[in-house]
Formats: sequence, structure tokens, C-alpha cells
Amino acid sequence: MRLGVASILNAQGDMTVVAEAGSGEQAIELFRLHRPDVVVVDLGLPQMSGVAVIRALRLLNSEVKFVVLTTYEGDEDIYQALAAGAHAYVIKGLPHNVLVDAIRRVRCGTNFIPPGLMHKLDARRAQEELSAQELRVLKMISEGRSNRSVGDELGVTEATIKYHVSEILARLGAKDRTEAVVIALRRGLLHL
Repeated sequence: MRLGVASILNAQGDMTVVAEAGSGEQAIELFRLHRPDVVVVDLGLPQMSGVAVIRALRLLNSEVKFVVLTTYEGDEDIYQALAAGAHAYVIKGLPHNVLVDAIRRVRCGTNFIPPGLMHKLDARRAQEELSAQELRVLKMISEGRSNRSVGDELGVTEATIKYHVSEILARLGAKDRTEAVVIALRRGLLHL
């Protein structure tokens, strides 16, 4: 995938790929060497998420622009990437001119999110957010853990976990734990 993207970008008269990285750590190292104006980053990097890479690189240079190129389409994924500092969000599989256009727009100071993804982001903003504790409980539920097991690990009572589960169900609009996990996976709140 990286080779194809690099070929497409290098074929543009106004773009030059200065480096390619296969991991977040390598991306940070290469960024320090080459100082690019725009960084294209995948969210699903090994050992270090793309969101963590964006945050780390913004600490090194707050002026750098980020274009996310990923398979993750969940509203939470989009939100987290934008909150970290991404300026554009492009889904792999879209025509290559969408990526090229996104990079040009970002370079000129404009953000870019395709309309279909903007709809997901708007829907996410309308929903209540889960607390950090509710996200921990949801993650453990996705692992098939019982309320008692979750409570024991978090150092709270089983009744407290039941309350968290009822709040999670209400906020996600789910009728049971399984549906809550499915919704969370679809939205990008959880990744397996």
C-alpha cells in the first residue's frame, strides 16, 4: 500500500515523498530527519497508533499538517484523529485523486473530510460520550467478562458495574451487552 501511495504522490508535479515508515516509531525518527510539511498517517500502525504518532509529531512541530489514510471508518476513530490534530481523513479504497486533493487542501490550510464521513462525525457529536471508566468496562465486556470479574479487577462492587453497564447501554442505544459491543466496534470505540 505504501509503495502505491508513494508512486501516486511522486507522480504529482507539486508533491515529493521524502520518507516512508512502517511503524510509529520509525515515522517519528524519519520526521526528525526530513521535516515534511504534510504527513500521511495510517491509524492502524504496529506498536503505536496513528493517533499517538500525530500527537508525538505535533509536539515536535505544531505547524505540520496531517492527512489520515486508513480503513477505520468509525465515528470515534474520526473524532480521535481530528482531536489529535489531523487535518484530513481519507478512507483507503477511495479514488486516489481524493487523497491527492486532501493533501493539496491541507497544505493550503484547509481541512478535508469526505461528506459521508462528516455525517458519521456529526452523528457522533449528537451522542453522549462514554466516560473513561465506562470505556474500560465496555472493553472488559467485549472480552466476555462477567460483572463480578470486571468489578474485582476495577476494585468496585458488582452493583457499580451493573450501573455502568446500564449507562453504556443507554448511551449507545443498545438493548444488551452484545449489541453494545457490536455498536462500539462499528463506531471505533473498540478495536479487536
